Amino acid sequence: MMLKPNHVPDELVVDFDFNNIEGGTDDIHAAYVRVMEATPDIFWTPHNGGHWVVTRADDVIPILRDSDHFSNRHITLPAMPDEQPRMIPTELDPPVHGRYRQPLVEGMLPPVINAMEAEIRAVAIEAIERLQPRGECEFINDFARVVPIHVYFRLVDMPLDDKSYLLSIADKVNRGKTAEARMSGFNEMGRYIAGWVHKRRQAPGTDLLSKVVTLEIDGQPISDAEAVNYATVILFGGLETVATMMGFFARYLAENPGQRRRLVERIGDEEFVKGAVEELLRRHGIAIAARKVTRDFAYKHIPFRAGDMVLPMGPFVGLDGRNNPDPLTIDFDRPRATTTPFGAGRHACPGSNLARRELQIFLEEWLPRIPDFRIKPGTKPELQTSTVNAITRLELVWP
Repeated sequence: MMLKPNHVPDELVVDFDFNNIEGGTDDIHAAYVRVMEATPDIFWTPHNGGHWVVTRADDVIPILRDSDHFSNRHITLPAMPDEQPRMIPTELDPPVHGRYRQPLVEGMLPPVINAMEAEIRAVAIEAIERLQPRGECEFINDFARVVPIHVYFRLVDMPLDDKSYLLSIADKVNRGKTAEARMSGFNEMGRYIAGWVHKRRQAPGTDLLSKVVTLEIDGQPISDAEAVNYATVILFGGLETVATMMGFFARYLAENPGQRRRLVERIGDEEFVKGAVEELLRRHGIAIAARKVTRDFAYKHIPFRAGDMVLPMGPFVGLDGRNNPDPLTIDFDRPRATTTPFGAGRHACPGSNLARRELQIFLEEWLPRIPDFRIKPGTKPELQTSTVNAITRLELVWP
């Protein structure tokens, strides 16, 4: 831990470590609410290199949208050294960020997702029907990681053979406790992807990877190093986040049979299912990303200084009772909620529509086939808290 900087008032210092929150391994989101209710709206913690923490929706959303005062130069904590290359496009600021982001946005447009839906659904059905006769599964590895990985490898036109190896690297980065551990995993993934990048730059196809690595900025191709960096970033994005969200969805439904039965009864109502996805996302936000203050200024009397790291807690937005009453309760009839499951502003996740479609398909195909499931007796879901919160093991049983 670092000592408190002189500009930080003593009354705003809180002992908070996002990697180790009391009660987080039982219910990270309930633990988040307890933190929110017991601390100032914005406070400073000496953990993870020392940084500000922003807890309330009315502050988190404006900060995520304000690239002028809050740079994406460093999105992890502790911050990576300045000499490390920026992650493309996530650690770029406008207007450069938009130029690099464009092929990723185009590769996730609704027509692209619509064209893939039948294949996504077929993969999900095959996986469910393989599991159904067994009467049990370890949901994360047996199902939750199966569909998103297949979809991602289809988008980038790469074989599935290396999925287990790549998932182990993704775990190092998403749940690494130190900057060194995360960078080690990121570099390892870069070494893996470099060969594929070289092939696509030499002979591009119509896949997402080809579009990304052959990008031109102001009429000039991006460098080999930038292409590898970009490809590595989207590989991480495709390997883990949807699987993690599915895990939280499945755990909730396993532990709440009344809500599960209601969803089963309404599974043919597409709008109701879409609304259920949004409510489950509101309750189970998973990812947090830091920002770096660009210059000295006061925000609501908080004395930010150039170079300060700030952590706007995105998952707290959906759990903020000031905007969403009774936030820990899932209400499938809840009016439109304030939530940011995929971020906000220019850096909002471009794959959000694809993620929502995969989650919708999970509910639509799993629930009619396995409507009655619960946590396996004698087991407990295993959770990890970090910049990407996750259920790493979830054992389910059904008749």
